[in-house]
Amino acid sequence: MSESGEFVQSLARGLEVIRAFDAENPALTLSDVARRADLTRAAARRFLQTLETLGYVRADGRVFSLTPRVLELGFSYLSALSLPALAQPHLERLSREVGESVSSAVLDGADIVYVARVPTRRIMSVGITIGTRFPAYATSMGRVLLAALPREQAREIVSVSHPTSLTPRTRTDVDAIVAELDTVRAQGWSLVDGELEEGLRSLAAPVHDRQGVVVAAVNISASARGDAATWGEECLPALRTAAGAIDADLRLV
Repeated sequence: MSESGEFVQSLARGLEVIRAFDAENPALTLSDVARRADLTRAAARRFLQTLETLGYVRADGRVFSLTPRVLELGFSYLSALSLPALAQPHLERLSREVGESVSSAVLDGADIVYVARVPTRRIMSVGITIGTRFPAYATSMGRVLLAALPREQAREIVSVSHPTSLTPRTRTDVDAIVAELDTVRAQGWSLVDGELEEGLRSLAAPVHDRQGVVVAAVNISASARGDAATWGEECLPALRTAAGAIDADLRLV
C-alpha cells in the first residue's frame, strides 16, 4: 500500500501517536511518545502540537494525554452498530413498563443525535427519527451528556450554542444552564419540562461504557400532565434500571 502512491504516511504516523496512549500509559512525555510511535522527538512534537490544536490531546507541563474527543474517531462505529443494537431491547422493555416513548442519543458537538428510539405516539410537532438532532442545552439527554463533561468544557459548548428561547420556558442564560448541569451531575439524571417544546417533558439518565465513561443517554418522554416532579419520581426507577442494563451489556463489548 505504501508503494502505491495512495498511502498517506503523515496520517499513519499521526494515528501511531494516538495509539501510543493506552490504558497502561494514559499520560506520556514527548520522549515516551517518540519512542512508542517510533518517531524522532521533533516529529513527535509536531504531531502532538497538531493533535492538541485539534482538541484530541491535552498538555500538562511535560506530560501529554488524550482527551475524550478521541472517542469521536471510533464512536461512529459504536453508535452505528453496538449501542443501538444493545440498547433497543432495553428501550422496548422500558417503553412497555412506563407506557411512554423512550430514546437514546449521543452528543455531537452542541447537539444530541438520536441513535435508538421506541415511540408510542407522536408527542412533538417535529417527528423524531434516528439521526434527529436537537440542541443539547434544551433537552434532558443533552444535559445529562453535557454534565458528564468537565464543567468548563460544558460551559463552552453551551456558550457557543447561543441558547435561544424555543418555548417561553427555555433556559437561555448560560450561567443558569451551567448551574442546572451542576445539579444534573450531582443527582445523575435530568428532568426537562416544556423547554424544548411546549407540552413535552422528558427524563434522562446516562449510559456508561466499560471504562465508566458516559457515552450516551436514555430518556422517557411524555406529554406534560400532572406535576412534573411527581412524574419524574415515578419514572426514575425504571429509567435507571434500563440504563444500568445497557451499561452492563456495553461492558461486554
